Amino acid sequence: MIPAAGALPWRRRRGALQVALVHRPRYDDWAWSKGKLEPGEQWPVAAAREVFEETGFHVRLGRTLPSSEYPVADQRGDSTTKECRYWAAEVVGGDGALRNEIDDVAWLEVPSAMTRLSYPRDHDQLRALEQADAAGTLTTWPLVMIRHAKSRSRSSWPNADPLRPLNPRGRERAKALIPVLAAYGVTRVVTSPSVRCLDTVLPYAVAAGIRARLKAGLSEEGFAEQPDRAPYHLTRLLDRGNAAVVCSHGPVLPALLERLAGIADPDGSAQLALSEAADGGMGKGEALVAHLVGTGDRARVVDVERYPAP
Repeated sequence: MIPAAGALPWRRRRGALQVALVHRPRYDDWAWSKGKLEPGEQWPVAAAREVFEETGFHVRLGRTLPSSEYPVADQRGDSTTKECRYWAAEVVGGDGALRNEIDDVAWLEVPSAMTRLSYPRDHDQLRALEQADAAGTLTTWPLVMIRHAKSRSRSSWPNADPLRPLNPRGRERAKALIPVLAAYGVTRVVTSPSVRCLDTVLPYAVAAGIRARLKAGLSEEGFAEQPDRAPYHLTRLLDRGNAAVVCSHGPVLPALLERLAGIADPDGSAQLALSEAADGGMGKGEALVAHLVGTGDRARVVDVERYPAP
């Protein structure tokens, strides 16, 4: 199996939904921006990278779209299967300079794009994107929930528990989270003040030029004293509707995940994914991405992704 990832950049012009297709002169075909994962790379990072490398556009990933599987020849010439995962994506920057064997980008309305696409398998993603738009769930904002990465064990740490730092594997995971959070365009960083939580998201905050906001209610100690503070912080984020990351602890996260499950679409997989994460727990360093529409009392979770630490 060859893993690959891509995205469907979309925009509106005069009220009409448009998507961006790329043309590869080597194959003389029209398709979505996509490419193989690099060693150790996670799917959403590859999707955002491939779009930039082929079109020059920086994108913010939104909800997931159907994946595709099709036969290809591997490096030895043997037949294997390529699995490509896709996201809806909004362009947020870039120069639009073509790169990486792409000689043209076409912004087309849905009927024209459906006709222009060279492969029937690429129709599935476009249909799903159009359906999400019709349902009012295409324009989303992400809320990324993270359990702190691996840290020094309690038994080996002689000082106060909130000061317990990440171990080498934890620091590696914190660094690896930088492009993951960047792929979703996170603009707000909220974390427990415990060192192991802060240091999990601080590398991204520094890289993005964002101030990390410390909330005592997200710490283990604060949650034990005032269990209602952590859900309060989540409510504030739902009111704002900004792309945000929250880093907290194993005992605290179920209360937040259950709250999100309560506002998830009941007829989709999002509610189940959130309930499973709340009941079974998140692994250390795991990132759960909840895609929401609306804010405040009208906020709804329409899609969920989970990315455990390697």
